[in-house]
Order: sequence, then C-alpha cells, then structure tokens
Amino acid sequence: MADTQLAGKVQEMLNEEKWTRATLQNYSVNSLKELDALIEEAEANAALDEIAAMCEEHLGHTKNSVIALYVAGIVALRKQPADESYLAQLMDLFNEGKRSNIVEYICQRILDYGENKIALARLAECYEGDDKAEQRYAIWERLVKIDYEEADIVKLVAERKDKLGQREEAIDFYKKALLRYINKGLPTNVREIWLKLVDYCPEDIDYFLHVQKKIASLISPDKAAMLLMDLYGNYKAKKDWNTALDILKIVIDYDDKNPAMRKELIECYSGKYAGHSRLADYLKLSNISQSYRSLHEAMDDFEKHIVFDEGNFVFHRTWNIGRIASLKTEKGEDKVIIDFAKSRGHEMSLKMAIDSLMPLSKDHIWVLKAIWPNKKLKDKVKAEPAWALRTIIKSFDNKADLKRVKAELVPAVLTSSEWNSWSAKAKEILKTDASFGNAANDIATFIVRDRPLSFEEKVYIQFKAEKNYFDRVTYFRDYIETNDFDSDYFTEMPSYFQSFLKSYQAVDEHVIASFLLLKELAAKYPRLQQGATATFADLFGQIENPLAVYLAIKDSDLRNAYIQHIKNFIPGWADIYIRLLPYARSMKMLDTLKAAGHSDKLKKMGMDIVENYKDYREAFIWLVKDLRDEPWFAELGIVYEKILLTLLHILDITFKEIDNHKDTAENRKVNRLVQNILFKENVLETFLLETNIETTERVYALLMDIKEVDPAIKLNIKHKISEKYPNLRFFGEEEKLTVSRGLIVTAEKYEEKSKLLQSIMEVDVPQNQKEIAFALSLGDLRENAEYKAAKEKQDELNAKVGKLKNELEKAQIFDKSTVTTSKISFGTKVNLLNELTNAKETYTILGPWESDPMQDVISYLSPLGKKLFNHKVGESLSFAIHDRKFQYRIESIEAAKL
Repeated sequence: MADTQLAGKVQEMLNEEKWTRATLQNYSVNSLKELDALIEEAEANAALDEIAAMCEEHLGHTKNSVIALYVAGIVALRKQPADESYLAQLMDLFNEGKRSNIVEYICQRILDYGENKIALARLAECYEGDDKAEQRYAIWERLVKIDYEEADIVKLVAERKDKLGQREEAIDFYKKALLRYINKGLPTNVREIWLKLVDYCPEDIDYFLHVQKKIASLISPDKAAMLLMDLYGNYKAKKDWNTALDILKIVIDYDDKNPAMRKELIECYSGKYAGHSRLADYLKLSNISQSYRSLHEAMDDFEKHIVFDEGNFVFHRTWNIGRIASLKTEKGEDKVIIDFAKSRGHEMSLKMAIDSLMPLSKDHIWVLKAIWPNKKLKDKVKAEPAWALRTIIKSFDNKADLKRVKAELVPAVLTSSEWNSWSAKAKEILKTDASFGNAANDIATFIVRDRPLSFEEKVYIQFKAEKNYFDRVTYFRDYIETNDFDSDYFTEMPSYFQSFLKSYQAVDEHVIASFLLLKELAAKYPRLQQGATATFADLFGQIENPLAVYLAIKDSDLRNAYIQHIKNFIPGWADIYIRLLPYARSMKMLDTLKAAGHSDKLKKMGMDIVENYKDYREAFIWLVKDLRDEPWFAELGIVYEKILLTLLHILDITFKEIDNHKDTAENRKVNRLVQNILFKENVLETFLLETNIETTERVYALLMDIKEVDPAIKLNIKHKISEKYPNLRFFGEEEKLTVSRGLIVTAEKYEEKSKLLQSIMEVDVPQNQKEIAFALSLGDLRENAEYKAAKEKQDELNAKVGKLKNELEKAQIFDKSTVTTSKISFGTKVNLLNELTNAKETYTILGPWESDPMQDVISYLSPLGKKLFNHKVGESLSFAIHDRKFQYRIESIEAAKL
C-alpha cells in the first residue's frame, strides 16, 4: 500500500472512532492486533513517523483515542530512549474499564521491546488472586531486577522462596531487601530482615560488615551497633572468639561508653587466650574492668602484653628473630627470657620487651625465613605461590602490595630471574583467586579473605577502592560481563556514573564519558536504560575544548564512541575531526573523512603538520610513517630528504628538552619513536647510502651536530659512508664523536655498576624498610633513636640509588670493534716521550669509571686525557695543567686490551 493510502486509512480509522464515539467495550485484544498489523505495514513502507505524527496531532483534541494512543505508543517504544507514556495512559483507561486482558496484552507488547518497570508492575496487577500467585511472583522477580528502589516486593519474593524451602534463593532476596530498606532509611524493616539473615547465614561475615557501614552512614551508628550485637551473640555462642572480638571492636568504635562492653571484652579475651600462662595478670594490668580507664587504651595495653608468652616469636632490630624461652617475675618485676640466634637466654624486662620487640606469629614470613632451611622455603614458595602470597600478606597486618612481596622473597628466597616468572603467576592468582581481595582504599594493596569472594564481589571491591575514573570504567565493564544486574553491588556502580550527569558544573571528560558509557550499557541491555537528562548534542555544545576532552578520555572504546557521536550528531563534524586528528591519529577518523570526500581538508591538515612540526611532533611521525602511501599525502610533494631532516631536528629538540627536564616523559616517547625510525629500522643509513654525495654530506653533518646520539651509531654510519665514498672528509667529526650527554664506559664496568645498584635495591633497601617498620612500631618518633638512624640510612641509600641510576642512564657502552688507532681516543694505549725529562710514559685512555692512575689508566675526561685526546702519532704537545707545564711527543698508539 502506498504511503498516501496508508495515511488515509489511519485518518479514516481515527475519524470513525471519533464520530461513532466508540467506547472501550468496542475494543478487544484482536482490535489491538489489527493495529499491530497496520504498524508493521507502515514500517515496511517507511511511514512510521508519518502515522505517529498524525496520531499525536489527533490526541491534541481527542486525548482518549484508543487508536491514536496505541499507534503513537508503539512507535514511541521503538525509539531510544523508549517512551511508554501513551501506552501507560491507555492502560489506565482499560484498567478503569476492568479490561485486564487488554491491559495484559499491552504490557506484553511493551515488554517485547525490553524489560520495563511500568509494564511489569501493571502486569503483576493483572495476576491478582491466589490462583495466579505463581505468575505474579514470577513477574515480581523480573520487576525487582530493574527497579532498584523497590523493597517491599523484594521482601515478599524472599518470604515466598523461604516458604517453598528455597533457602539459598530466599537469602539472596532478603539481602536485596535489606540493602533497599537501608537506602530508604527504615530501621524497623532493616532489623527484621537483619535478624532473619543472622539466623540463616551468620557465617557471611563480610556481607554483614559491609552492610553495617551503610546502616551507620544512612541510618545511625547506634542502630548499627545494636544490630552488630545480635550478630556478635551468634559468634560468641559458637566460641569463635576472633570474629566475636572483631565485631565487638566495631561496636566499641560506635559506643565506647557502654559499660557492658567491658564485661564482653573480658569474656572474649578469656576465651581466646584461655591457655595463656599470664592471662589473668595481663587482664588485671590493663584495667579493662575499671570504668575510669579508656576502653581503647585498655584494649591496646592488654594486646601489647598478651603476645608475650612462652614459645612465641619476636623480632629485634639488632638480634633479628628470637623465641621467648620463658617469663618470670623477679623482685616484683616481670622478666622475659628470649633465645636469639646470637644471644641465647637474653633477659629483659617485660616493659623493655614491649618497647623494643615486635611480636611475630609462628607462620610470619620472617620466622619461616629464620627457622626453615632455605631450600625447603624456596621449594614451597615456587610450588605454592598462593600459599606464599597468603603468608606474606598475613605477616603484615593482612595488607601488602607486590613491592612488599618482592622485598621478602628477593634475593633471600628467589633470584631476580626466578621472581620474573613467579610474579606473573602471583599476579594471576591475586586477580582470579577468590580468597584474595583489595584493600578498601588502595587498589594496589592486597588482603587475604577468610571467606572467598565471588567474582562479582571482588570486582565491586576493586571498583570501590579505585580512585581513577577510567580504571573504574574498566572494572564496571568487567562486572557487566557477569550479567548479574540484580545485585545491589551492581546498583552502586551505574549510580557513580549517573552522578556526573546529575550535578555537573561544566561538561568535561567525566561527564561525556559517563553519558557514553551509560548509553553503551543501555544499548546492550535495554532493561538497564536510564532516563536521559540530556542529548549528546546538548552536552557537546557546552564543551569549551573538544580536543582537551578527547585527550582526557583514557578509555579507547569511549574515545571511539566520542568521535562517532561527533560524526552522527554534530553539524560541521568534518572540521572538528580535522582539529582532533593530529592528536587522535585515528585511522577510523581518517577513513571517515576520505569516504566523505574531504581529501582537501586532509591535505591542508597534512601541510599544517609539516610546517608546524615542532608543535605536532607525534603527528608528523604518524604522517611520515603510516600515511606516506596515501594519495592525498603524495600530492603534498614533500621530498624524502626534508622528512629525514625534520626527524633529525625533532630528535635534537627532544634531547635538549629532556636535558632541561621539560615534558620529560612525552619527549622521551617521541625521541624513542624517532630513533627507532632512523636507526633501528635503518631508514637514515639506507637513505645516506642511496643518495648522492652532496646530500649525504649535508644530512650526516646534521646528525653529527646532535651530540646526544650514541657515538657508536654515528661511527657505524660513518664507516658505511666511508666505504662508499672513500674520499669524503668528515670535518670536525673527531671532536663531535667524543662529546656526549653521558659517559662512554666499558661493558664490564657497566655490568659492575648495574650489579651494585641491584644489590642496593634488592638487599640494602628491603633491610632498611624492615628497620623503619620496626622503628615505627616502637611509637613516639620524637625520642626514637632507631627511627632516626634508619631514616638517615634511608637517605644515604636513596642518594646512592639516585646517583647510580643517573650514571647508568647516561652511560653509553663502548663498542670494542670501533677502536681506532689513527688518533688518541677511548680504548687506546698511547706511548709518549716526555720532552722535559726525556722519559717514556704510557697511558691507557678509558673513562671515569675505569680510571686508575696508579696503573696508568686515565679518563678521557680528566685534564690530561682532554689534552691528549684526538691527537695523532708524531705530534708534539705543549700545555699546562694547574700551572704545571707538560711537553710530550706522541710515539705510538695501539688498541688497549679491554
């Protein structure tokens, strides 16, 4: 049917409905199905928008038209974001007319386009009555998966699951209901479900501790403390004293004035340390039962003392690991006798022991390194990386990063090369093993979980701990892959991104990225669609600098979405692309511009990059490396020599700016790119050997002017040129080849310095870190001599490390094959006649690291070395150093034995 006929038919139906005053009773499900057929026909004829507009216009004067509401409503559902308002109005009309079968049909039609809160809620109403309970609850389960605020229905579903004996599923729904009641601030409902969960799954301690924080924050700390005491009672009854104490300490943090807490603490401590020889003494000494004593101070005092008992291990800064042999009281003073490896039977007062010893558990990594044979520990660590990680993390208050793990294992247990392969396995374990998690506020710090986490919980914790916006995007995407959208862990994630769209002062990369990410989510999972607050065009119109936003978006998918949305929704997109392209360097953008016939714009952009290469360094590299075969680039007519000269100039600029500490990271990156092209890919050498002698001389002269380029590279190219052009003279090259921003060194000395740095980093620094950690544990840094000494040593080590790293960074290893005896240079041995004394003198010319005047080895940078450098056999030299006169004749030059 032609468009005009179809439009005429719809208009005729609307008029007939109006003139006959058709009532709701005139309509049936079949009537709506006929309208569906009409809509499909309109879609086939590309007439949907036309008939929708016609129906919307009709509703302007006939607001209860069933035909207009249905047709306009179904068409509106097909758009993004979907709009179900017309169909909701229609359902209200049929609901009032008691036509539940038609309401049910409309609900199902809405759900054909994805899960929808309004449709599911109305559909559940259609299934009222005991005979339809199963259908109603099934719909409710779907509803609460997309309505994150609904709590009462979640509770009803949980109670039904419970009644049917589906305990695990019931617990999941009770947990959802609990979190939603907390968010609504309803303490009575919260307590009811909390008690149910304490009864059903008290072992899920991490969940309860997570939830109690929300209760304290959103309701009140007092309510959180009260609920925790219900949980505490469960663990106390089971005599799980460690967990009971953990809960009790949180309660005390909320309310440390409650006298009942003292009795509970004494009971828990008595249970936990029932076999301790000095339990009663330490309880009395701490004054926990006395109301005048601060509860926190009393707990701290007790826990400092209770760790000292026969058989326990301790660490002393000087004597290292020891074991408590016995405790005794002598003349009213408590004494501790400790067996250290180098001081057995060492006696000290308990007070001194508390101040100077660090208590260690028997499975602390330091203890294991002290008492296990090294081979046994090494074999265990290599065979069971998860055990090693668990041991080390638990050794340091259940918090450690990979730097700490490495410090404990290398070199004491593993070599550096063994660490490389072992750490790869360790990283995978930390990422995938559910018994490991991340610290709440530091994504790089790992903890050991008493209860393994689900993957969803693990990603959620990582998401919460991460501070960087775009790293959170990564974790959010990881979570989406689980498809567990009904979890309350998930609810908090999109809320984080929605917050940027609800309360922005200016549109920045976070606002744009949040819009694109949530749109991406809705496109994949329509039921998760959020109400749009603005369009991309609205947001883009508020951006001050589109390029700055592009560069600040650190997620490649979101960057691509950003440039795609510019193409789809922003007029003048091609000009915006041209401004972005030198920085984006996106082949997708380039292909889009070419396909749209914008070659002229690309040529103009290319010429702008070439003429302003200092400002477009990476863009120039991209242009000449990846786009030289583009037809539009060829039309620019840029000769190859100019390209190479420009690359050399960029190399020179970046070297200078690196030395001046200007944009160091960016300049290093560009510098590496240029060096790879010119030297590693042999582009410069190939060109110089294929071009004419005049061009070779000109380009090579520019290379020689860049003093920071490795002399070995220059010498290699010079030798290749000399082979082709034997008569070519390299004026001034001798001086230039010796000058470098760093030191020329032998490979042997470089390796020696590298090993020294490695030893400091892997042995001295970790040992110093232990000393600092121990010193910190002693408290009061003002009078802490151990801390001051350890910090002074740290400063000394840092200075050594800094100096060595700087020297190694500047060092350029000398290539023995490049030794030349035509003049005095690095790696030569020179025989001189001292014309003042008529004595013969011999010197080997090396660098500052190899210099040994007692063995007649001098540095080419020393005063004498500088005077001799670059001179040839037969020359006579006369000079003064520090007012002392020297007069030599060069007798011979030979290659030194290196």
